[in-house]
Amino acid sequence: MTEKPAPLQEAERLSWIDAARGLAILGIFMVNMPAFNAPFFLYGGGDEYWTSTTDQFVESLIDIFFQASFYTLFSLMFGFGLYMMKERLELKNMNYRSVIVRRLLVLIGFGLIHAFFIWHGDILLSYGVLGLVMMAFFNVSPKALLIWAFSMLAVLVVPFTLALYGVRNMLGGFSNEARVQNALQNYGNGSLIDIWQQNLNDWMYSNNLGTVPFLALSLIPMFLIGAYIAKKRWLHEPEFHMKSIKRWWAVTGLLFILFKAGPYVIGNPEWLQLLQDNIGGSASAVFYLLSITLVFRTKAGSKILKPLTWVGRMSLSNYIIQSVISFGLFYSAGFGLYGQVSPLSSVLLVLLIFTIQAAASKAWFVKFRYGPLEWLWRTLTYGKKQPLKRSVHQAS
Repeated sequence: MTEKPAPLQEAERLSWIDAARGLAILGIFMVNMPAFNAPFFLYGGGDEYWTSTTDQFVESLIDIFFQASFYTLFSLMFGFGLYMMKERLELKNMNYRSVIVRRLLVLIGFGLIHAFFIWHGDILLSYGVLGLVMMAFFNVSPKALLIWAFSMLAVLVVPFTLALYGVRNMLGGFSNEARVQNALQNYGNGSLIDIWQQNLNDWMYSNNLGTVPFLALSLIPMFLIGAYIAKKRWLHEPEFHMKSIKRWWAVTGLLFILFKAGPYVIGNPEWLQLLQDNIGGSASAVFYLLSITLVFRTKAGSKILKPLTWVGRMSLSNYIIQSVISFGLFYSAGFGLYGQVSPLSSVLLVLLIFTIQAAASKAWFVKFRYGPLEWLWRTLTYGKKQPLKRSVHQAS
């Protein structure tokens, strides 16, 4: 008898993977909130508004430890999760392609709503579209996955870094004051229609044809590295792969320091930014994932990291909730704080909101099996209403 496809059951979960997803949600929020509450990430000019030593120090810390590190970690986990799904469906003699395509189409739907009605900085739409490319890589060898991943990163980083170095004296201080003022007006004082119109303009500005290759060559390599780790089963059975895990942890940690923090030793020149984000950011993503896995091997570490697992188990819901909260805080449809929150205040807000999310996620799982959007995603993917409430209430 042919088995029907079904989502991963609670007993099959690997807690350190959920913790890594939770950490990714925290890191993404740390970068997203400043981009949500002011136009400077897109259009430049932040140095003219945030001039204090404290704010500039905070921005440097975010750049080193968070920028390009956590959307890459989430991308890695996305590739890991897709391959796990493929493997699980194959074991049940199921056509994994149709299920995964449905899963990605639903994700594209979530992304369209999020991108055009809540925030232009959405990543779900990109994951859904570029995730379809993974179909071509599911059955290649682990070695081939790494070759493809490193080759894509090299194609992106090497020629463009050399080109930027060639015109390094012409770089510096990009700022589009007209766009900055439009964003400040429409998000901070405009109507809901003004907000949506500005959001659409910002999405089109950051997702034009010229940016698509950069996005693809940033995300797909991380999907492939995630699939590589899944194929090697490092996170399934870490105790049997400690030598490889520790070797990769050391190498990626070194690359993290060299390419993320190293540029600050020489003044953080703009021509190094692509190298910093794509090599340093990719290395830091792997380093963070393996660090979580290693720390979870200890009793004290697993206890400290437990709150991250609650957030990670409903990472999609928490990601969208962060955007909804930010919409209400910063746009004129809510409290209208757009352009008024300093980098330090932004960090404090992130920590406060994330702490509340961790507590709320824990409370949610006392009564429910999945996060609300995770439940909807699973139901639409498998074409069958999934059980949401627990039959026996117990804390996770």
